[in-house]
Amino acid sequence: MGKFEFDAESVGKVADMMNEKDLAEVEIVHDDYSIRLSKASAVAPVMASAPVAAPVAAAPAPVAAAAPAAEAAAPASMENHPGAVKSPMVGTAYLAANPDSPNFVKEGDAVTEGQTLLIVEAMKVMNQIPAPKSGTVKAVLVANAEPIEFGQPLVVIE
Repeated sequence: MGKFEFDAESVGKVADMMNEKDLAEVEIVHDDYSIRLSKASAVAPVMASAPVAAPVAAAPAPVAAAAPAAEAAAPASMENHPGAVKSPMVGTAYLAANPDSPNFVKEGDAVTEGQTLLIVEAMKVMNQIPAPKSGTVKAVLVANAEPIEFGQPLVVIE
């Protein structure tokens, strides 16, 4: 096999293929060279959350109503907290595995490093967000089925 080269034209071809095949991520590995392309779109969460959010919001209405009230007191001081776990992507946050399950974590819970805090749905893929360290959940800064942005604080761990 000849020398492996990956230029802007090649990246463009892979990006086109990702769009044609509706892929969110592609990784190419060749010997000691690798390239990973990932796309996040502000349009995706709207499309993904619309069908999912209606049933979720309808079933646990009291829980969804309680979460924003708790957030209202905390966000200003907690968003810049050094223990804030931020979203690695644009998507929709889910606090539980499904509407009938309890939330992964709640304020006051002890968590261990790697424990799932919540799920972010992006491009119809469910991404578990793990705790980066062990500690106590000081605040949950998002509501269930809430659209979120890249870098948005989700949970605070102390």
